[in-house]
Amino acid sequence: MTATQFEISEVLGHLNELAPTGYALGIHIEYTTPKFMFQTYPKEWLDYYSRNGLVMSDPMVAWAFEEVGAKRWSDLDDPAGVMVKAAEYGMTYGLVVSVASEHSRTICGFANADREFSGDEIAQIETKVASIHDNTADTAKLDDKTIEQLKKMSIMVTHPST
Repeated sequence: MTATQFEISEVLGHLNELAPTGYALGIHIEYTTPKFMFQTYPKEWLDYYSRNGLVMSDPMVAWAFEEVGAKRWSDLDDPAGVMVKAAEYGMTYGLVVSVASEHSRTICGFANADREFSGDEIAQIETKVASIHDNTADTAKLDDKTIEQLKKMSIMVTHPST
């Protein structure tokens, strides 16, 4: 495992601890496609979200494509009720983080069933997301083996075997 793979694995482990109800990380989105995607939200929610095309009305996505930084879900304008529906799947509280660089953007959502994220947790999550964004910024500098391993990690995190 290369340093980058190890660092990203370690960061993902910390994000699991910080967002106990799950997260979705779209890393280096160019146009509408992320280079890497990691999702640990409940499968039922992921299925519902996808089946109903909620990305088009998701306030996290709208906010994150316009802004950088972090914002609690409770502070987002949600006219379509996407966050209300997420709460029905156990994701009552959440956070969106957006990091942008010259050619791409990383958009991430984090969920907690029990309480709002604290200021310290938000700062930690922002730092970790920026680290992932920076460590994967130039895939031309990553060797083919590292890119393949990151893709495998993405699949394993998003679709764990049961």
